[in-house]
Amino acid sequence: MRVLGIETSCDETGIALYDSERGLLAHALHSQIALHAEYGGVVPELASRDHVRRITPLIEEAIKKADIRLADIDGIAYTQGPGLAGALLVGASMASALAMALDKPLLGVHHLEGHLLSALLSEKLAFPFVALLVSGGHTQLFSVRDVGEYQLLGDTLDDAAGEAFDKTAQLLGLSYPGGAALARLAQLGNRERFHLPRPLIDAPHLDFSFSGLKTAVLVLIKQLEAKKQFDDQARADIAGAFENAVVDVLVSKSLRALKKTGHTQLVIAGGVGANLTLRQRLNERVAGTGMRVVFPDMQFCTDNGAMIALVGALRMAKQGQRDYAFTVRPRWPLTDLCRADQESEKQSCKSLSHN
Repeated sequence: MRVLGIETSCDETGIALYDSERGLLAHALHSQIALHAEYGGVVPELASRDHVRRITPLIEEAIKKADIRLADIDGIAYTQGPGLAGALLVGASMASALAMALDKPLLGVHHLEGHLLSALLSEKLAFPFVALLVSGGHTQLFSVRDVGEYQLLGDTLDDAAGEAFDKTAQLLGLSYPGGAALARLAQLGNRERFHLPRPLIDAPHLDFSFSGLKTAVLVLIKQLEAKKQFDDQARADIAGAFENAVVDVLVSKSLRALKKTGHTQLVIAGGVGANLTLRQRLNERVAGTGMRVVFPDMQFCTDNGAMIALVGALRMAKQGQRDYAFTVRPRWPLTDLCRADQESEKQSCKSLSHN
């Protein structure tokens, strides 16, 4: 199964070709960071327009890299949701038009499922495993037993980890995108100078909360400003303390999820999975325990077409359709997808978040 994947959920236009036997054939990606930087965040209308400009040239680029013809693909997968409605519609309309013109199967893919399985692009990974999905919009723990079998273990109650990174970066006066800038600044700081709270780290459940941590940073900054001590070194020290607090919570909850499920593999997915401190701490904690932690390649931590093409190839053999009336789902919990699989294949998707 050779699948063309199209990702346009937010501010990256991603195109890829994946072969179920040969693996990833080619991928092309355009990031809109520079476009949105002056606004301090993603502007939906600008994002949609840029997807329109970029999508056709990127498809042509990926086809050329793979050294195949467009007619050689066996199906097309696109991100159906969740995401920005206008951005999703660009990818959905292109995918539907191509599939109709080529008389090929079409499949709408859940964006988060792409992230959950993205490690399969570069790693030989057997089911089951625990997945920590950690990004700007999500901080969730799943037990992943197979494609479509996802048990929710823990969810964010307010700000996601990536969102907390971005908001804290803004408090520190850092440029967009803030999360990556904060992580770089943290490398220059004294992480022990300030102590920040680790929200819910000792709670009996596996849910997350980072809103209070962001508030603690704001209070600390105001205290330092009142003393005229909020200088460049203080910014770096706060960044280091903040990163330590977030990573401590993520590591603690992830290891407890492994213990709860009995799984021995932990997969980190999503943009925050590129954080070097998180990678280092997890590797240190699992060393010599018989457990394994797996990270996607850095290039596949953020949104990309390769993960959509991968999920399309995994699912399309049994789900490919030729209904080209495209739809998008800007709000689409992954548990809804799991329930749909349960109805069709009698799979278990029970939430374990408070068991």
